[in-house]
Amino acid sequence: MARQPTLKQLRYLCAVAKHQHFGRAAEAACVSQSTLSAGIQELEESLSASLIERNNRNVLLTNLGQDVVVRAQAILVDVEEMLSLCAAAGEPFTGRMRLGVIPTVAPFILPKLLGSLRREHPNFKLFIREDLSHQLVAGLHAGALDVLLLALPFPTEAVEVMSLITDDFLLASPNGHPLADRAQLATADLQGEDLLLLEDGHCLRDHALEACELRDSQISVPYQATSLATIVQMVANGIGVTLLPEMSVAAGITAGTDIVVTPFQRTGVARQIGLMWRRKTPRAAEYRLLGEKIKTYAAS
Repeated sequence: MARQPTLKQLRYLCAVAKHQHFGRAAEAACVSQSTLSAGIQELEESLSASLIERNNRNVLLTNLGQDVVVRAQAILVDVEEMLSLCAAAGEPFTGRMRLGVIPTVAPFILPKLLGSLRREHPNFKLFIREDLSHQLVAGLHAGALDVLLLALPFPTEAVEVMSLITDDFLLASPNGHPLADRAQLATADLQGEDLLLLEDGHCLRDHALEACELRDSQISVPYQATSLATIVQMVANGIGVTLLPEMSVAAGITAGTDIVVTPFQRTGVARQIGLMWRRKTPRAAEYRLLGEKIKTYAAS
């Protein structure tokens, strides 16, 4: 009887398909490159098929390899759903949960959330992955993550979402800037300003511009950063102004600077923060309980 593929081998194959590089795939799978290569070779031998084309520069999937990856990903997701089904049969917050969270939310919500969960549910194992939204959503669909905490809406399919928090945008400007003297602002006041933003790929950038009804052509973007902390320091040094989520200001991101934070006149200049999970997961009730806890911690 022919040997059947193992889940480990399928994970190795999916990692190679994702990273297109044996070294990076091995790092992502937390194994040595030789172990990963051997696993792929054993998989090909068990299937009596060539799945990967190897040369000195590239790692390419054969046409059959691409089809096998699609099926392998579905198998791995089904296995994760089976584990979730078993976890959901017990008490909530007693097993393992893998939470993906975006960088513009993680430092402002996770400390309270993790501390409270550890006290209230000492046997609960919560694993955190911080990344950009599109990477987290890919991980969710691949079965590598169970639930996401991110800014909504985010376009994807076969998911359910739970809106939790309305997070207003505030204008941060250096003391002495013309806009810093206003009690409230109109979004039109930002036109023509040097607006410091996170680089492309961060959903905060898109949500901030959308909330303020601004197009790239209406503003000057002299600097793009990878973190809010960097942008705050740029504003403090007079490089420009920026839009900060209210949760970051409440957490003290501007502390120790002379930055002035100003609200907008109209409502709706905000982003929505919520949870996202796969539509077919059996743990939806547990994720909703997690959402209620996050709302409680955010309100406090």
